[in-house]
Amino acid sequence: MIAQGAYAVEPWTVRETDLKLDVLAQSESVFALSNGHVGWRGNLDEGEPHGLPGSYLNGVHELHPLPYAEAGYGYPESGQTVINVTNGKVVRLLVDDEPFDLRYGRLVAHERTLDLRRGVLERVCEWTSPAGSTVRVRSTRLVSLTQRAIAAVAYEVEPVDSRTRVVIQSELVANESLPEPNGDPRAARALKSPLEHEEDFADGPRLRLVHRTRRSGLRVAVAADHVLTGPERTTTSSESNVDVARLTVTSVLDPGERLRVEKLVAHGWSGVRSRPAMSDQVEAALAAAAHSGWQGLLDEQQAYLDDFWARADVEVDGDEEIQQAVRFALFHVLQAGARAEGRAIPAKGLTGSGYDGHAFWDTETFVLPLLTYTSPGAVAEALRWRQNTLPAARERAAQLGLRGAAFPWRTIEGSEGSAYWPAGTAAFHVNADIADAVVRYVAATGDRDFERDTGVELLVETARLWRSLGHHDHHGAFHIDGVTGPDEYSAIADDNTYTNLMARANLLAAAAAVERHPEQAAQLDVDHEESAAWRAAATAMHIPYNPDLGVHEQHAGFTRYQRWDFESTGPDQFPLMLHFPYFDLYRKQVVKQADLVLAMYTCGSHFDDEHIARNFAYYEPLTVRDSSLSACVQAVIAAQAGHLGLAYDYTVEAALMDLADLEQNTRDGLHIASLAGTWMALVAGFGGMRRTGDTLRFAPRLPERFSRLAFTIQLLDRRLHVEISPDKATYTLLSGPRLTITHHGEHLNVGPDSPAVRTVPPTPERPTPEQPPHRTPNAH
Repeated sequence: MIAQGAYAVEPWTVRETDLKLDVLAQSESVFALSNGHVGWRGNLDEGEPHGLPGSYLNGVHELHPLPYAEAGYGYPESGQTVINVTNGKVVRLLVDDEPFDLRYGRLVAHERTLDLRRGVLERVCEWTSPAGSTVRVRSTRLVSLTQRAIAAVAYEVEPVDSRTRVVIQSELVANESLPEPNGDPRAARALKSPLEHEEDFADGPRLRLVHRTRRSGLRVAVAADHVLTGPERTTTSSESNVDVARLTVTSVLDPGERLRVEKLVAHGWSGVRSRPAMSDQVEAALAAAAHSGWQGLLDEQQAYLDDFWARADVEVDGDEEIQQAVRFALFHVLQAGARAEGRAIPAKGLTGSGYDGHAFWDTETFVLPLLTYTSPGAVAEALRWRQNTLPAARERAAQLGLRGAAFPWRTIEGSEGSAYWPAGTAAFHVNADIADAVVRYVAATGDRDFERDTGVELLVETARLWRSLGHHDHHGAFHIDGVTGPDEYSAIADDNTYTNLMARANLLAAAAAVERHPEQAAQLDVDHEESAAWRAAATAMHIPYNPDLGVHEQHAGFTRYQRWDFESTGPDQFPLMLHFPYFDLYRKQVVKQADLVLAMYTCGSHFDDEHIARNFAYYEPLTVRDSSLSACVQAVIAAQAGHLGLAYDYTVEAALMDLADLEQNTRDGLHIASLAGTWMALVAGFGGMRRTGDTLRFAPRLPERFSRLAFTIQLLDRRLHVEISPDKATYTLLSGPRLTITHHGEHLNVGPDSPAVRTVPPTPERPTPEQPPHRTPNAH
């Protein structure tokens, strides 16, 4: 586990000054670089030592059999797992015949810096070999945000105190040896050496490998070119075989002389393109990168990020740790989706192989809200990927005896990849989460072309699912039974409130969309009778409520369940799912992650302030946060209910999930949704931002630790800057025509030359609810 404080607290960088090999895998995730298409884990340049090697292409996966003790109708037959593709970041070094390996010799100095403004990973180290030769190594690495196929490394070595023979081996390596991906030996066998050789090439500074996956049939091509700078006596040679292409550079350096290798790496994959076409594709990408050159790539990266930070930065005064953490979060969420372009945004982004590289509902619910108001183009692409997977979702719905589309709980290429149906197939709310993302994007951007071409189809097919999944009872109320909501400790429940409220919004949005786009409605065979049935179901949607307690039920009957025996549960028995049977969890009042509390955020108009306060007080002592998706949501509603200190503690937990490795699994990749949740906790929590149609509402209040919070939102071709201090809020329109917003219920019309300044009302005083024993926020 990475200790809190392992990285220097600085506003724009994450800096490591002490290399600890026992937490190398965690730091590899923290220092990962990606653009949503290509992902490179933060492995050391020389390849070894490593925690988990990782080079990923979004969508490249292998199939493996799913384990079942007993077969059942509708169970997915194959799982999908992201694979480690050809590694182009390896630059090995020999110093006077000694391999540069930090497990030997003496590491004199070491520093790695993730520069969030420039989008590069920089490394400086000084090492003395077992034979006594000392060298200084500098490297800079980037994954281009402007040229989606390209990643690059500049690697430089110089002797410190004596004449030194140096050999640099720049490589492309396929089928690296990896730890077993999980405990299933069949999956391990399927994923061992998944790439079959098709082509290898080495000619001077140019290298290329082309492979094809054994089962999924995807072709992967990676090529590299090099620019060398060194003494005249420097020599080179190149070679290739089935899994390695190598450029070897040899020189003898005097102190003060340097040998520098600038390496450009191009990546490509396809399930349909031929081997020659893929070779040509990566060669063309290399040519474009070479035209820019190393410095050109750096300049492009800087310009891209300058624009991003101008529209997305969040400033926090009074808490340097949160300031660093929210920028770290924004950077990695951007990396996860910036150039995904027709592909999913996985739960770990492209920072590791956790969750097998799958995408879940948390993309639409946690990640896309941030991107909607900062990088909306990435949202449109993520939702087009969902549209592209509609054939598989329709097929899955038909298999389940339902209409419309049943989107998968977890997937890479669109088919269901969950082998546990109560937490997978039954979690139908993913349909409504996708619909919610469509509505949010269109409201924030006014992109009617997207709504017509993509949004309508997604809204229609998800609405059809709800109408066929639910039913009207003899009183006319509409129920959705036997489903699993966000809380995975309550499965196969009737009328999950979050699911029902989100489904209601989905149904109404679909009915409204087909009215606006009758031509698309006709193409999808939607008639007035069907859209009227959607409206009728939404109007009659049953929302469970316990009038005796004055709280909404997480699902029908939840409040009559026996409460979990927390007093007999020890601190070493969390997460509960690893120490207790699901049978016991499913029939008790215990909550894995925010569920009803999440509904109060996503469907806030259904709840008044008093119900929000009562509901939060009721569910807080039951919520154990055995999921990284919970703390940020609890922060938002705690702030709304007036518990600003508690909201701050939950914000810290979400923000430090990976920087402090709070769940001790950062080695598998970053928690992209929790990182996005840091923005959510600050902007929606302490900024109080909510959306009603295409209007934004704000109800800001700051915790004691903050002296100032400022953020920028993009909305309808406008850029709005919000600045909050303990006693006032200032709303400034940076660009675009006048904009109407609300501040604590007051309507404001903000123009480019007329900022609106309003006081922040006092926070309501309510008793702070308690958490389950041993589960107070992990904020310190």
